[in-house]
Amino acid sequence: MNIYTKTGDKGQTSLIGGRVNKDDIRVEAYGTIDELNGFVGQAIYQLDETTLKDVKEELITIQHELFDCGSDLAFAKDDHPYKVTNDMISVLEKRIDVYMSEAPAIERFILPGGTPAATTLHICRTITRRAERLVVGVQREYKINAAVLQYLNRLSDYFFAAARIANARENVQDVEYIRSAKVFKQPKK
Repeated sequence: MNIYTKTGDKGQTSLIGGRVNKDDIRVEAYGTIDELNGFVGQAIYQLDETTLKDVKEELITIQHELFDCGSDLAFAKDDHPYKVTNDMISVLEKRIDVYMSEAPAIERFILPGGTPAATTLHICRTITRRAERLVVGVQREYKINAAVLQYLNRLSDYFFAAARIANARENVQDVEYIRSAKVFKQPKK
C-alpha cells in the first residue's frame, strides 16, 4: 500500500462525501484536533506510570474521542450519525471536579510549567482552545454536531485540571503569574 496518493497535490483534500480546499475551515479545525492529539500522545509518554496512571488512561480514551471529534467534522453532508456525545462531556466534568478538589487551592492565574508532563498538558489546553475557536467558525458555515464544541470547551478545562494534578502529585508547585491579582475565591469552610 502506498501512503501517498497524489490526490492532494493541487491543494484539495477529501471529506467524507466530497472534496474541499485544504484550507477549508473544517480541515483547519480537524487538523488542529489532530495536532492536539499528537501532544496528548506526548503527555501520555511523560506521565508517571504510578502516580498518574488514572490520567494516563483517561488521555488514551481522549485520543480516541479526539478522532471522533475530527470524524464528526469531516463529513461534507449532515446525513450521518455523530460520534461525540453528551456522555463524553459528563465524564470530563466529573474528572475535572475530582482533580480540582485534589489540587491545592489557587488564587492567581497559573502559567504553563512545573513538570514536563504538566507543561505538555498546558500546551494541550491551549491547542484545544484554538481548535474550539476554529469549530465556532465551522458552525457558522456548516451544520455540525454541537457536542463537539461543548466537548472541546470542557476538554480545555480538563487539561488545566490534569496539569495541576500532574504537578501536585509530583510535589511540584504550579507556576503562578506573579502580576496577577487574587482572582480565584476560595470556598468558605
